[in-house]
Amino acid sequence: MLRGLARAAVQRQGALRTRGSGGGAGVPVHVVDLRSDTVTKPGPAMRRAMAEAVVGDDDYGEDPTVRELQEKAATLLGVDRTLFVPTNTMANLISVMCHCQRRGSQLLLGQESHLHVYEQGGVAQIAGVHSHPLPDLPHGTLDLLELERTVTRGLGSPYHPVCELICLENTHSSSGGRVLPIDYLRQVRLLAQSCGVRVHLDGARLMNAAVALHVPPARIVEHCDSVSLCFSKGLGAPVGALVGGPKDFIEGAWRLRKALGGGMRQAGVLAAAALVGLADVEEVLLRDHQNARRFAQGLQELASPICSVDLAAVETNMVMVTVDGLPPQELCRRLQAVSADEVAQTGRAVRVLLFPWTGRSVRAVWHRDVSARDTELALRKWGFVLKQLGALRTG
Repeated sequence: MLRGLARAAVQRQGALRTRGSGGGAGVPVHVVDLRSDTVTKPGPAMRRAMAEAVVGDDDYGEDPTVRELQEKAATLLGVDRTLFVPTNTMANLISVMCHCQRRGSQLLLGQESHLHVYEQGGVAQIAGVHSHPLPDLPHGTLDLLELERTVTRGLGSPYHPVCELICLENTHSSSGGRVLPIDYLRQVRLLAQSCGVRVHLDGARLMNAAVALHVPPARIVEHCDSVSLCFSKGLGAPVGALVGGPKDFIEGAWRLRKALGGGMRQAGVLAAAALVGLADVEEVLLRDHQNARRFAQGLQELASPICSVDLAAVETNMVMVTVDGLPPQELCRRLQAVSADEVAQTGRAVRVLLFPWTGRSVRAVWHRDVSARDTELALRKWGFVLKQLGALRTG
């Protein structure tokens, strides 16, 4: 029975590949997936490292590949220790729980931050922590005066929750991959220390920030009490993240990882992929940033009234495209579709995959599986679709 189910699954996958592999007149379809940097596939070197990884029981602290990753990452981030966990969402939750051990503790963070919007309110559901969101400025920062006012409001008050933690996000996803300036991080840390508050950095894309700033990641992390780092985004691993911080903090994090179901056994097969992702991180992320910048410049050169880009806001691997005159969902649908007219006019069949981001924008994200050639093909596809839409408006 199980063999029959497996054969059926393989047949279904083959059918899906067949339906998606051809364009009009037998022209193969080329797919450029810009939905997220989480869609990367492990390359041959990463798969080989996973297959050959030396493993042990990580729940006992005995997996040598996990230990190698944790030690290298601690040096890279400039922290005492790190802990390998399945996801960055878990890394953030563990960090909040380590810092805010009293129920009803207050966490300050941006209202559009990933931890507040996309992690199901886990800090409230599981940790009993009260999140107080503050408006995000366009650069992904928080207003320092408003931050200070909110932090100090609970000091000595019998009515307000006591703030114990400030959470920052770098790069800031909802702002389009913006990088938090080092001086801003320094000012937040000084404010937090003066009020007895700690700072956690959601560093899911920390390496993108370091490459953009031309600084070692430790230069960023030194302004924080703890940090998370995701391996399944720009670093291209299929699974995994880290929590980093002082020795006693990581000891507490280990206990919480177990309580949350994050204790793993032969996790070295996953840590091996993360080590490969770290090995070429600067070269790969720099290329991603350059491709994103090239796309933004190319889209601006199209001078379309339908789509526009703020070049100054393109700092890493993301491009936020403002859409006027039609729903972003419709633009995404047209970019994904392949028509006979497209094949006839361009000789190519290209699908560009995107998610609508807001009611007026779409976000494109570059990653190691998108080459410079893919970027040019995406631009041509965008130009073709915009030309079609322009013809419909004037027709």
